[in-house]
Amino acid sequence: MALAQKPSSDATNTHPPLPILRAWDFRDLVHGFMTRQGGVSTGAYSSFNLAEHVGDDPAAVRANWSRWHSAYPGVQVARVQQVHGNQVHQIASSNQAERSTGDGMVTKALGIVLAVFTADCVPILMVDPKAAVVGALHAGWRGVLAGIATRGLAAMVALGASVERTHVALGPAIGACCFEVDRTLADTFVAQLPAAKRFRRSGATGKDYLNLRAIIRSQLADAGIPSHLIIDVGPCTRCNSDRFFSRRAAAGAATGLQMSFIGWRKQTNSWLAEN
Repeated sequence: MALAQKPSSDATNTHPPLPILRAWDFRDLVHGFMTRQGGVSTGAYSSFNLAEHVGDDPAAVRANWSRWHSAYPGVQVARVQQVHGNQVHQIASSNQAERSTGDGMVTKALGIVLAVFTADCVPILMVDPKAAVVGALHAGWRGVLAGIATRGLAAMVALGASVERTHVALGPAIGACCFEVDRTLADTFVAQLPAAKRFRRSGATGKDYLNLRAIIRSQLADAGIPSHLIIDVGPCTRCNSDRFFSRRAAAGAATGLQMSFIGWRKQTNSWLAEN
């Protein structure tokens, strides 16, 4: 499937369509990787920041959320308090998620959209369209080492998903071109995840570059997901910091976060009825 940046076609207000990267065309599936464009936040948070805890003007964040909900009416957004770990929650209601600490969620409940926030870490969206199970994961380097991707897959299977049917999209994140780390950390990756050796290259003195998305793809393929069902969506966030929030590009200064989301509309999934 050709991947392209598409505006939300669900918009019901007079604002310009939100620029969103999508991976699939499954009917009744609400999903996408937000960019930093299309909102009202200013300065370091310009312009579509949806995170309330990063120092942005609360009124601007509320206005951005209003635009998102206008584009996707009738769904509840479930979020967890992300901590760079590997805990994945089964979500039955958005209120349940708000109280939870972790870095992943799965659900088969209609009308709930799972959302994770990133600014260089890898957002992972997962779906088994036949079983109507979806998942959203936040994978920073700590989460990758802790196996957040395979933990998320196991949580999907526990809800009825099939590994062989699960589609995965790895969203905009810092690329192998820019993710330079201390060599000791790269050594840790190779020691704990031997496949990471293939996705490591030398950097400056005492440094190496790692390809996080490639490492995650390898983990999920080893877990049984067909390789052609695992895709990258979007570019390096640091190289494209005009379109995406990037903490590396901000050099430690305050910045916003972009949201990645997935869920089913409230109505019965018509894709399932036809298949």
